[in-house]
Amino acid sequence: MYSDHEFDPITPEEEERRREEEEFARRVRREVRRMERGEADDDIRADEEAEAAERAERIARQRRDRRRRSSMLWQLFSGSILVREGVSKYYPYMLTIAGMFFLSIMVMFWSLHLDRRFSRLDREVQMLRERSIRLQEQRYQRTTHSAIVEQLRARGIELRDPVAPGEIIEN
Repeated sequence: MYSDHEFDPITPEEEERRREEEEFARRVRREVRRMERGEADDDIRADEEAEAAERAERIARQRRDRRRRSSMLWQLFSGSILVREGVSKYYPYMLTIAGMFFLSIMVMFWSLHLDRRFSRLDREVQMLRERSIRLQEQRYQRTTHSAIVEQLRARGIELRDPVAPGEIIEN
């Protein structure tokens, strides 16, 4: 079959496996030497300290986030209350309440406007009453018997009172 008289019984997979085993053995020997010199202990200790610091920071961050999320005031301020689980089913109610708030504000301003208008009209009516009273007083002063007598005397007309009372005509 093969024209080549030399046959290599090692397959490429076996050769790859041997290379990996040699590389693993080299790494193990290097690590053993590091451990004998004490360098590995320092590295392990530094790694453990870094992991502990990382874990403490993560726990502190989780506590802060949990405390921030649990604060109702913070949830209202940030708006995160609207994205919590179970809140989405209450959206129609919240929108209705918001609509009622806006309607209430609108009615309040409308009533304030009407109240100011009523006050202005009330002042105008009061001024008209006072003017009416002044005009009535002037008319009364001008139409009294003595005022008429004075006006006639000023014009040179003499006023005489009738001697006999007037007759009343009935229908």
